[in-house]
Amino acid sequence: MRSKTTIKEYLYQHLAQQSADNYLYTINNFLKLHPKAKRYKYQQMVDHLADVRQKYPNIQTCIRILSALKKYYDFLVDTGQRTDHPCQKLTLKKGSDQSIQLQDLFTSTELEMLMKRENRYRHLDDRNKVLISLMIYQGLTSDELIRLDVKTIDLDSGEVYVKASSKLERRTLSLRASQILLFERYIHETRPKLKRCNTEKLILTKLGKPITVDSIKAMVEPLGSLFPDRKLNPRTIRMSVISSCFNEKKMRLEDVQAFSGHKWPGTTEKYLKKDSGKQRELINKYFPDM
Repeated sequence: MRSKTTIKEYLYQHLAQQSADNYLYTINNFLKLHPKAKRYKYQQMVDHLADVRQKYPNIQTCIRILSALKKYYDFLVDTGQRTDHPCQKLTLKKGSDQSIQLQDLFTSTELEMLMKRENRYRHLDDRNKVLISLMIYQGLTSDELIRLDVKTIDLDSGEVYVKASSKLERRTLSLRASQILLFERYIHETRPKLKRCNTEKLILTKLGKPITVDSIKAMVEPLGSLFPDRKLNPRTIRMSVISSCFNEKKMRLEDVQAFSGHKWPGTTEKYLKKDSGKQRELINKYFPDM
């Protein structure tokens, strides 16, 4: 699309006349009040929508405004004026805050202890460490782990591709340097010895078949003896990893959301230990999990 296309032309090309008129009115008002909006980032859009929600008690009005703003940034992307969309994944939903008990989770140092528990069988030790490492470093769910194929691991680029599900977005995550050699040995030496059926699934059981969610849970539960006062399972491990992104690594909300695969920022933000004022109030109230 030509970069000289105006927002008015763009709207009338993509929308019915009445919708285009309404969107154009909303966008022009937005740009009048926010002359630097063309360069706005994710956080600035979150803050703006907080103001919109407070100003307009009718949720349908707020949804219409957000739809218009999304179309404005669609225009900027489609005409080559920017490469990212600051509010593409934002949505307005009604819901309640479901707080997470962060004090019951585990630190990165504690999770590292899981990698030090050895199995007396070398091939199972390699398999277990591959599995645990994907849980404590990439924060994968049990469902994501059982769906991994050998081809989803790219050792040359040091990445793992995680397929989308009904609850989580697809994403490509970096492997740690310590994982590369481990995965290399497991994929090319250990896994072929374990394999007893025609499958490309990455993680296999000791009987050589694709691992199941129940098998992962059974493998993790004995490790709970390291923390007798807390509940260790695949879910609390993932929750701990996401919490660590915020509270130890100090990552930004949008980066943690992308890492975890959450579809809604409200799901991610609940792992933040301390209130961040307006941002936390906004997301918990207006962008909760579906």
